[in-house]
Amino acid sequence: MLRQARNAFAVSILMWISVCAQAAQNLCVYDPLGTNGYLFNIMKDYTIAMQRYGVSLELKPYINEALLVEDYAAGRCDAFWATAFRTRAYNPVTAAIDSLGAAIIIRNSRIDINGSYDVLHKLIQTFAAQSPKVSKLVINGAHEVTGIMPLGIAYPIVKDRSIDSISEISGKRIASFPYDKSQAFLIRKYGGIPVSVDTSNFHTLFNNGSLDMIAAPSIAYKPLELGKGIGSKGAIIRFPLMLLTYQMITNRSKFPDNFGVVSREFWASQFDRALQLVRLTDSEVPVSMWNDLDASKSFEYALKMRETRIEITQSGIYDARGLRIIKRIRCKVNPADAECLTKSEEE
Repeated sequence: MLRQARNAFAVSILMWISVCAQAAQNLCVYDPLGTNGYLFNIMKDYTIAMQRYGVSLELKPYINEALLVEDYAAGRCDAFWATAFRTRAYNPVTAAIDSLGAAIIIRNSRIDINGSYDVLHKLIQTFAAQSPKVSKLVINGAHEVTGIMPLGIAYPIVKDRSIDSISEISGKRIASFPYDKSQAFLIRKYGGIPVSVDTSNFHTLFNNGSLDMIAAPSIAYKPLELGKGIGSKGAIIRFPLMLLTYQMITNRSKFPDNFGVVSREFWASQFDRALQLVRLTDSEVPVSMWNDLDASKSFEYALKMRETRIEITQSGIYDARGLRIIKRIRCKVNPADAECLTKSEEE
């Protein structure tokens, strides 16, 4: 199927070039470290790969994700690469991956991280498949999801390690992205105080003591100097709130037909590479920074997350279609889970 896609892509490239000679497409990339960051540098390999199919991409680095999204909306970017929190506005189905506990596997009353990453891998492969059904999911009007990459686990990070239970959240100031309404919903549900932040400033507010808690992957620990905010009293709680992804959105009118198929296939092939980096950054966080919850508490919180996710979906914040797909894959990975005998997240 991939060979057929590539052949079709080659034909469309020739037709596209024959109709009009276009300049390189602008691919706008959000990386907090700009051109020095991993997220920007992996795009260099991507641009080389796409050159094989006649597509020339010009990378534009952004350290401000909000500005990137504004530039895409204004037509100054032909495509963009950013967190799924930002791509959700263009495709809520694939962005559902980054929903509370959506990809998390609970096996034998324990959280199974390897199984959870297996769910994410299968999801990325599913959205990379060449089929009319998949096309309807990844294409939303003028916009198309042309890549998904794992970014790691969103861990709760606290300035006081005594904040290690849901009851301790009450009255605490917790970072909340206003463009992801589920975050404020969750924080308020357990008595916390949502504080509006952006990817450009949440770490600064945490490091200077203005926030009691944030959520971030380990890949952010060193570059955002989160150790300053954690200090000697805080901790990274080793509990997965969700699996995070980066996703690519393209303006379909700026690219040849079948570009999305080849592009998604490339990113699916990069899963192991990305996961290796995620595991490396986990291991590089100093041992003293981690706070491990006991298994029973983790299991209890994972079930609460599942209940809250269903509640958030019923309120219309999460995309029900995306979560139905994710549940089907969770149940393929772990068919013994009791949820697989229910209709929750399927109706």
